[in-house]
Amino acid sequence: MDTGPGGNAGDRRMNAPLLLAGTLAVAVAAVHSVQGERLLFARLRWGSWIPTEGGALLREAHVRILWASWHVLSVFGLLAAAGLFWAALVPLPAGTRAVVAGGVAGAMGLGSLLVLVGTRGRHAGWVGMGVVAGLSGWGAGL
Repeated sequence: MDTGPGGNAGDRRMNAPLLLAGTLAVAVAAVHSVQGERLLFARLRWGSWIPTEGGALLREAHVRILWASWHVLSVFGLLAAAGLFWAALVPLPAGTRAVVAGGVAGAMGLGSLLVLVGTRGRHAGWVGMGVVAGLSGWGAGL
């Protein structure tokens, strides 16, 4: 059971790059939700938990789905982190580890690219997701 870079069959050591990637993915998800609430949704909320004030541009239903979608991304980030922790700490066949960590690497890498291009590099999220992608790929042996 390969544990990643330098791992041998039957090796039960943890996979440090995947453990680090999972930890960083938790941080990225937490920062995404907290900063989104602080910098974006606080301006769209008037005395309610779920923001509803979109001004002249967005109707209430649009603001609500934007808020929900924002936090769904954080939930997906936490799910990716859970997969990385599993792949880092549980002895798995190399193919299973590669699918889990490689999938996270691909998704985070594409997400990083979208944020980089979409914000012209002005949003730091692309850096965090890019590092998670790189560590995940390394830990997967890609």
